[in-house]
Amino acid sequence: MRITVVSAGLGVPSSSRMLADQLSTAVREELTALGETVVVENVEARDYAVDIANNLVTGYAPPALASMLQGITESDALVVVTPVFSGSYSGLLKSLFDVMDNTALQGMPVILGATGGSARHSLMLEHAMRPLFSYLRARVVPTAVYASPQDWGAGHDDEQPLDKRVRRAARELAEMVGATSAPRVHEEPLESLPFEDLLANITRSNR
Repeated sequence: MRITVVSAGLGVPSSSRMLADQLSTAVREELTALGETVVVENVEARDYAVDIANNLVTGYAPPALASMLQGITESDALVVVTPVFSGSYSGLLKSLFDVMDNTALQGMPVILGATGGSARHSLMLEHAMRPLFSYLRARVVPTAVYASPQDWGAGHDDEQPLDKRVRRAARELAEMVGATSAPRVHEEPLESLPFEDLLANITRSNR
């Protein structure tokens, strides 16, 4: 089973990558407990920033970007983590999914995660990020995981510690993947019939 982990952090080290690693480790453990053999692929969006920009302008994906996008499309599940910029997900993350076909993630189980400088930004996951993946027709787990600076410290009084939220999201993904008995199907684009054929169909139906 292939799990792709997409991190849109810009720094090195990145708190978004730290959260992504925690989520992927938890997912691997949950799926392994169900008897699955798991391969985790990590994608750092910043490594493809120039190729993504060129793709947006030219419509052509360089080989490295095309290979990465294909890997995402062929995954069994995704973990996607972004930093919060201006109350929303990063432009780099949006651009990455803008260059993908909008049916590529149809039916794919996804965990959403985000990091930011204040717990007040946590609702971004619900009002901005979840609608994006709903539009892409992915199957997003109920628990989205947000990490603020306080979550990385020890001994805080949070009623829902980060590791508990991570574990819950991983369990939900494992259950969702386990409940998927059929491979994801990509819908073929609808084709318009020539006007003469449409007219002929209407004429036959009125007889």
